[in-house]
Amino acid sequence: MTVVSPRTGAEAVRALAKDPKAVPLAGGTDLMVGWNMGLLNGRAIVDLSRVTEWQKITVSRRSVVIGSLVTHSEIQKHPVVRTRFPLLVQACATVGAAQIQNRGTLGGNVANASPAGDSFPPLAVYEAIVHCAGPGGNRVVSIHEIFAGVKRTTLRPGELIEAIELPFPPWVPTRAVFRKVGTRAAQAISKTMFAGLLRLKKDGTVADVRLAFGSLAPTVKRLRSAERFLTGRRLDAAAAGGAAALLIDDVSPIDDVRSTRDYRLEASRNLLVRFLEGAKR
Repeated sequence: MTVVSPRTGAEAVRALAKDPKAVPLAGGTDLMVGWNMGLLNGRAIVDLSRVTEWQKITVSRRSVVIGSLVTHSEIQKHPVVRTRFPLLVQACATVGAAQIQNRGTLGGNVANASPAGDSFPPLAVYEAIVHCAGPGGNRVVSIHEIFAGVKRTTLRPGELIEAIELPFPPWVPTRAVFRKVGTRAAQAISKTMFAGLLRLKKDGTVADVRLAFGSLAPTVKRLRSAERFLTGRRLDAAAAGGAAALLIDDVSPIDDVRSTRDYRLEASRNLLVRFLEGAKR
């Protein structure tokens, strides 16, 4: 096995360009499972641990830029991220145990593209932007466009994620919630995950709403149908029920080893209704 350890982002891109089949290694929390099973035998490894420029969190007037190699633990400790993007902080706190949070990175979580990626619903409602670096130069991709399916991204050959940018929302939410449903209270792969941001007007009508679910489809999904239905509508039991009925328009739950389709759908509808009803109090 060949291991290359670049020290800069440019060196990392060049190393991957020389061997597009090489495997980038960030925290390795998921990659090491395949490594121990022998699935990476003969594959070159590009170890990104020395690329310090991708290990920083930078704050500007319009956004927070989280380097792809920033860990889940570091995200939880950052004061601006905690204040302005609390749903991402809560999601990072559910990723495995403390050891996994200390090693796992946000960029690695996105690049791994698991349907059950804990950070994805918050990234979706915060409308994150993925910064990519590759042989053809740098480009940005919406979080809604980075995933191509189960364990597949739209990254081009030789591209790496260098950062995830979180634009500051143009409004302060009345209610913000992240919920993860699993077999256990901790260290569980999710059956369903929800993130929601909601702003109400003084008269109780919905001014702005962003809703996203994970683990209900091959990729994270925004509930565009429910968002359109709720916007401008007075938030009451009928509105909450109507939004929940539209959930199936945007997601496609499946039966698998972790849960049934029917359970996922019912639990997700309950999460959505409770989120909306909680905003009325």
